[in-house]
Amino acid sequence: MTASPIDTAELSYEQARDELISVVTELEQGAATLEESLALWERGEALARRCEEWLLGAKARLDAARTNGAV
Repeated sequence: MTASPIDTAELSYEQARDELISVVTELEQGAATLEESLALWERGEALARRCEEWLLGAKARLDAARTNGAV
């Protein structure tokens, strides 16, 4: 994991997703210390929330487009 992670609010969906995949991979390897694992878990949670924000925003835009197009 990088020494100074970028704030998740600045990440695109793809960036957050790719980093989340890396975090999960690192956790699955089980080589990290307990402290490192906790930090990775917390980062993963933040990344998952960021991905969800992007997906909910995309869904809202699609719903609005459908509503506007159904007039």
